[in-house]
Amino acid sequence: MVIIELFTKYSYYYLAGIKNTILLSFLSLIIGSILGCILALLRLSDVKIFRFISTAYIEIIRGTPILVQISMVYFGSYVLFGIDINKFLSALIAVALNSAGYVAEIIRSGIQSIDKGQMEASRSLGVSHRHTMQYIILPQAIKNILPALGNEFVTLIKETSVASVIGTADLMYASKIVSSKSYKPFSPLVVIAIIYFLLTFSLSQLVAYFERRMAHDD
Repeated sequence: MVIIELFTKYSYYYLAGIKNTILLSFLSLIIGSILGCILALLRLSDVKIFRFISTAYIEIIRGTPILVQISMVYFGSYVLFGIDINKFLSALIAVALNSAGYVAEIIRSGIQSIDKGQMEASRSLGVSHRHTMQYIILPQAIKNILPALGNEFVTLIKETSVASVIGTADLMYASKIVSSKSYKPFSPLVVIAIIYFLLTFSLSQLVAYFERRMAHDD
């Protein structure tokens, strides 16, 4: 079968693409979650300027294509600052910043899903707002949003395919190399489509499993 032969013959490129795709997605989710948490807290802040900055960032990120964002980071870093950032790092920065905008909304909705009475009860007992958020609200919110974060990871695996436009050695870039070497433009795409499906389907099932476990624990 052509697909199996292609994967076997050019397994080095496909395996490298799988590694870079997963690594890029995972690191982007970690960084994006940290930034997203900060953005969510800023958006829920009582300080108007903080809410404005957070809302503006989220709307800009969600309102522009990730392809444009990756290209702006890669080319803009040199044009604006004279810094030549390597392709993987450029993709990581852009995808992480993009993910932060979506994760911020996930975390915000998670925080707002917690009964406001818990905050009021905690404050009435003399616990500060920061400690209430840190030890009472956020732990519950994080538990509620873990399935959504898992789905964000699945989404990132698919979205990182656009990083190939700047030469990041992900799965999509691997298919371009195999196409040029094998002179077969279609079959390498079928191979990576199968790989993407296996990755995302496996992760989706894993997320669903943990979601059921958490529902059972409740």
